[in-house]
Parts: sequence; structure tokens; C-alpha cells
Amino acid sequence: MTLRHKVGVVTVTYNSGKVIDEFLMSLLAQTHQQFLLYLVDNASQDDTRERVKAFTDSRIILVQNQNNLGFAAGTNLGIHAALESGCDSVLIINNDTAFELQLIEKLIAGMLEHACQLAVPKMLYYREPCRIWAAGGAIPWWRGFRAQHFGVGQDDRGQFDTPRRVTFAPLCCTLISSDIFRRIGYLDANYFVYFEDVDFMYRAMKAKCELIYLPNATLRHHVHALTGGRTSEFTFCYNNRNYTYFLLKRFGLWRTLPLLVVNQGYFLARLLLCFDTPSAYVLRQTSLRNGFRLYKQWKNDRTLPAPQNDAQQKSTS
Repeated sequence: MTLRHKVGVVTVTYNSGKVIDEFLMSLLAQTHQQFLLYLVDNASQDDTRERVKAFTDSRIILVQNQNNLGFAAGTNLGIHAALESGCDSVLIINNDTAFELQLIEKLIAGMLEHACQLAVPKMLYYREPCRIWAAGGAIPWWRGFRAQHFGVGQDDRGQFDTPRRVTFAPLCCTLISSDIFRRIGYLDANYFVYFEDVDFMYRAMKAKCELIYLPNATLRHHVHALTGGRTSEFTFCYNNRNYTYFLLKRFGLWRTLPLLVVNQGYFLARLLLCFDTPSAYVLRQTSLRNGFRLYKQWKNDRTLPAPQNDAQQKSTS
């Protein structure tokens, strides 16, 4: 059955020249060969496109954007193309990864065996392959609905070697039944990058779509290799902005207000304890305001008449 399962693999590149060769070699060597790769390039300025074109496999479909649309919008283009070509499922995967030969085969088999609509592997740090980055996860309320990676930073001693249903996993590598996108929509392109996975997984959870964590499938990930790391200004700004937007979008102003007050207390404490500079504190406040602006824009957009082809609109927004 898995042999006839057609997978649309979707990855978004942006100046990915340093990692793309290993990614493509890992993908093309897969035991499950019934796939199409939709590689969406967001106007890379390095040699990413030239390196991709050097691989002559007809299953590689290069989508060349003239501008950087962000991870979410770029991924939506790939998802739409995969659904249009009749793929049974879509594998959203980062290209700063390397993985075993049976990754896709194991994800398909696990999703079918456990009767789930989404499946994720055990994700390990690229340079420390015995150390866990994510063994599934959750979006707990007690963390303010910030995503939790199970096992993050732990040595892999087999403590997460049992398949189980989870409610979150990063979209670094997630196999998703095509029906899910028809039920809950695509990624929210407003996020650009970061928190689009929390938003998507939260919607999937609310729609009672089941996600299975499969420890027998493994992947190694260059964590934050292409975005400058957790402490970069880029990551810092988008994480804070998108967290605010997510809360407001999902819970509204009044239900979000207590969490925002806690957030403000956290920002102030970091400033007073000298963990943040005054300029970093101002940056946090600016990103919070930008989250409010994004939410207002989203609310205004929702009041516009619905487009005739909703799937097309989501894929290109």
C-alpha cells in the first residue's frame, strides 16, 4: 500500500546553498520513491538555485519566487501544487536536515498503522546525533501556549522510543494527509516565519486530527542554521511578534490580556536584572506592538468578501 502512496515533499529555501546538496541526496536516496519535490526558493542570493538545477531528477520541481515570501507563504505554494497533482500526503520538511533512507517509508507506514492524519519522526541535533531536539511535543496552557518539545536537549537513551499520540511537533519534518489541508486550511502566511507551526498544529488539534510520534524514524537538524540562531535580532523580533499575534488570533483580546500582562512583567524583570539591555527591551515592546498590528490587519482581512477559490487564495496569500 505504501508503494502506491504519492507524497508531495515541500521545502522552502533561502540562501540554503551550504545545506541543500546533503538534503537532496538524502531525499533522492529514499526507499519510498513515489514522491514529487516542490522546492520553493524565496529569492536566494547565494548559489542555492544553481545547486538545485545540477540535480537532474525530473521529480524536483523548482518554484522560483522573485521575493522572499517567508516560510509560511512559500510552503503554501508547495502544498497547493502537491494537492493539485493528486498527492495522498504532503511532507513539509526543512532543507537544513539529513535523514535515513527509510524516513518517508516509515512515516507513511506509521500513519497508516496508527490510523493518524499526521506523523513526525524523532528529531535530533545534526552535530550531536545522540541528543534530542524534539520527540513530539505539546502546546500547554501553563506555558502560555508556547510550544513544548519533548526531550529537548536530552541524551537519547531510548526514553522516547515508544510511538505515541502528541499534540504538537515542529514543521521541520511532518507528514500530513492531504485531507487535513482541505479541512483546516493551509499555513497562515501572516506569520512569515516562526509560530506558523503552533498555529497549524493548534487548529489540527481542535479539529481532532491525530498526530503520531514515530521514534523509529529519525532526522538530524541544523537547528537555527539558516536564521541566525535563537538570540539573533531576526529570530527575537519574529518570535515575539508572532506569539502576540497567535494569542490574539486564537483567544481574543480579553482572554489574551492576562498572558500579555505576564509577558510584560517578564520583559521588565529581564531589564531590571540586566539580562536585557534597554535597546533589547525597546525591541521587545516594538515586536509586541507589531503583533497587535498584525492581528488588526488579520481581523480587517476577515471582513472582506470571501474569494471564489479559497484554496487558491490560501496558497498564494
